[in-house]
Amino acid sequence: MGILNLTPDSFYDGGKYSEHKSILLHCEKMIADGATFLDLGAYSSRPGATDISTDEELRRMLPIIELLLTEFPETHLSVDTFRSKVAEHCLEMGAALINDISAGHLDDNMMPIVAKYQVPYILMHMRGNPRTMRNLTDYEDIIIEMRKYFAERINTARNLGINDIIIDMGFGFSKTKAQNFEILNDLELFKTFDLPILAGLSRKSMIFKTLNTNAASALNGTTALNMLALDKGARILRVHDVKEAMECVQLYEELNGVTE
Repeated sequence: MGILNLTPDSFYDGGKYSEHKSILLHCEKMIADGATFLDLGAYSSRPGATDISTDEELRRMLPIIELLLTEFPETHLSVDTFRSKVAEHCLEMGAALINDISAGHLDDNMMPIVAKYQVPYILMHMRGNPRTMRNLTDYEDIIIEMRKYFAERINTARNLGINDIIIDMGFGFSKTKAQNFEILNDLELFKTFDLPILAGLSRKSMIFKTLNTNAASALNGTTALNMLALDKGARILRVHDVKEAMECVQLYEELNGVTE
């Protein structure tokens, strides 16, 4: 899953893809490098990010949905939003997947909209919202609490008629660096849900803070943790750098005798 941030303030590539030419070149490269999905986000969810209106999110998102579906009609577009209005507009235009950082907690109408359109739905674990999550890291047992969270969210989604569900641990969302590594180390415990696991580790602070560097220099660390995530059960890698992630996938498959 290749990332396309349409925001001016995302933690790694905010503002980098603001013109149609740069967007098309970037997406063309991600597709050529092997991306199965392109994940478009128009609302920055980094800690402390500025809140924007639904109308502003739509203003950023809809023209790019139209552009990409015109230029790359065979590509599956994922929409990274927690707002049902944004989701519905994008699905009407032809988006194929909804990636919700709040798993429906920030908009009660999100799950009904996903059920209406019968598209795959990514449920991510997070406490609070992007402005408050950094202060909500006090868990008695984070693995147990996350398993309860997913069990409840999956049950709610199933009862509403959502059939295709993907779970995302939410690395970096309402979690300390140590908690992020604990979750990654215990990732196989979430395989009991029998659902695809998405790992979104790309260039995150758990990597660059550990290595005393920055997001721009965190590709090697991302690659190392992506391979570990695959080994522990992740089946989708959400990344800024598709070529390097695909090399992880190819090597993992060779190691494990995976054939098409």
